[in-house]
Amino acid sequence: MEPLGATSFLLAVCVVCLMFSWARARAKLGPGKLPPGPVGLPFIGNMLQLNSKKMFTSLIQLSEKYGPVYTIHLGPEPVVILCSYDVVKEALNDQGEEFGARGSMPLLEKINRGHGVISANGERWKQLRRFSLMTLRNFGMGKRSIEERIQEEAAFLVEDLRKTQGLPFDPTFFLSRAVSNVICSVVFGRRFDYEDKKFLYLLNLLHDTFRLFSSAWGQLYNVFPNILGRLPGPHQQLFKNVRQVQEFVEERVKIHQEILDPNCPGSFIDCFLTKMNQEKGNPTSEFHTEGLVVTTFDLFSAGTETVSTTLRFGLMILLKHRDVEDKIHEEIDRVIGRNRCPAINDRNNMPYTDAVIHEIQRYSDIVPMGVPHAATKDIHFRSYVIPKGTTVFPMLSAVLHDPKQFKSASTFNPGHFLDDKGNFKRNDAFMPFSTGRRICLGEGLAKMELFLYLTTILQNFNLKCASDPKDIDPTPLMSGFGNYPRPYQLSLLPR
Repeated sequence: MEPLGATSFLLAVCVVCLMFSWARARAKLGPGKLPPGPVGLPFIGNMLQLNSKKMFTSLIQLSEKYGPVYTIHLGPEPVVILCSYDVVKEALNDQGEEFGARGSMPLLEKINRGHGVISANGERWKQLRRFSLMTLRNFGMGKRSIEERIQEEAAFLVEDLRKTQGLPFDPTFFLSRAVSNVICSVVFGRRFDYEDKKFLYLLNLLHDTFRLFSSAWGQLYNVFPNILGRLPGPHQQLFKNVRQVQEFVEERVKIHQEILDPNCPGSFIDCFLTKMNQEKGNPTSEFHTEGLVVTTFDLFSAGTETVSTTLRFGLMILLKHRDVEDKIHEEIDRVIGRNRCPAINDRNNMPYTDAVIHEIQRYSDIVPMGVPHAATKDIHFRSYVIPKGTTVFPMLSAVLHDPKQFKSASTFNPGHFLDDKGNFKRNDAFMPFSTGRRICLGEGLAKMELFLYLTTILQNFNLKCASDPKDIDPTPLMSGFGNYPRPYQLSLLPR
C-alpha cells in the first residue's frame, strides 16, 4: 500500500473508532434518558451547528426542531437546554431543589474558584447566600436608607451630566460610576469621586470583562477550557482584568481589618470579617479570606455592570422611540413635578414609566442564556431523566421572548405590561433576574436603581441623538453570556 494511501486508511480507521466510541457513550444514556437533540461529533460536539458570536440565538433556533427541552453537546459534555417559559418555570420553581446547583461554566470556575454567591454549591452556597442576603438587608436593601443613597447618587449623576452642556457624549461611564457607587457604599462602606482614577480604572476593567465574557472567545473558552487555557487570546486579558479587581478587593479587606470595630460594622466587608472572627475555631467554616474576596467581587461586579448596561440599552431605546420618552415626561411632570427628586413610592402612580422599565429589561435581555444550573440528583423531568451533575441552561431569552407570553415578543412594546385601562400589569414570564432558588439576590436593589436613575435623568433632560432615530440599532453588538450594547452617543438638553 502506498504511504499516502496507508495514512488515509489509518485516519479513516481513527475517525470511525472515534465515532463508534462517541455513539457508544451516547447509547449508555439509554432510551428515555436525556432529552433528544442533534447528533454531534467526537470532542467538538455540536459546535459546528452553533454561532459562537450569537450562541443563544443558535440554541433557540434548535429548539424549533427539537422542542423546548433538548440535549446538546458543548464540546464533549451533554448540556440540557430549557427553552420556553413553561419548562423554565417547571424546572426552577416547581422542581427548584432538584435544579438548584450551579452548572459548569469554566470562565466562572476559573474566576471564582468555586467560592462566592454566584459559583458556589452545596452548604458553602447556602451559608454565603444566607449571610449575604441578611447583611444586604441590614444595610438597607429594599428600605428607605438605600433609597436615599440612590437619590443622593442620582443627584451627583445629574450634576455630572449637566457638564456635558448639550454636546454629544458616550453615556457608558457616566452611568456605571453612579450605579457602582451604590453597591460600593454597601460593600466598601464608601462612595468614590467620579474623577477618582483608581475607580475609573476599575470600572473600565469590569466593562472590558463583561465584553470579553460575551465575546466568541469567552464562549469558546467555556466549551474548550483545557485547550484555550493554554493558548494566547483575548480571554487571557479577561483573567488579568478579574485578578486586578480582586487584588483591589484584597487591599480594601486589609484596610478594613486594621480599623475593624465589630460593634459598629460599616460595610459588608466589616460584617464578613466579624463573622470570620466568630468562626475562627471552626475548621469547616465557609467564612475565610478567599470567600470574602470572591463574594465581595461578585457583589461589586454584578452590582455595577448589570444595571448600568440595562440603563445604556434603555437610553438608546428611548432615543429610537421618542413617543415613549414624551409619555414618560408627561407622567413625571404630572406625578413628581420638577421641584423634588423621584421616590420609589412614585412608581405606584406611574404605571407607564414602570411598564417601560420592565419592557427595557425584557427587550434588552441582559443575560440571555441565564447562568447555568445543574441537577442535584437524577431528575425525572417530563418524560426524561436528567442525570445528577448534568449542566442545564434555562434560556432566559426564550422566556422573555416567548410569543405565548408576550404578544409582540420581538418588538419593543410597553403595552406588554399595561392592561386595557393603562394600569400596570404583571407577567410571570418577566424573569430578567432568573427565578427560583438561584434568583439574583440584588433584584430589589436593581429595580429600585433602574426606576430612580431613569426618572431622575428624564425629569431633568430631554434626550437627543445626532442621527435619525430610524438609524439607531438597539440590537446587541455581541451576544454570549451577556448582551453587549452597541456604542452610541447622545446629547442631553436641560428641561
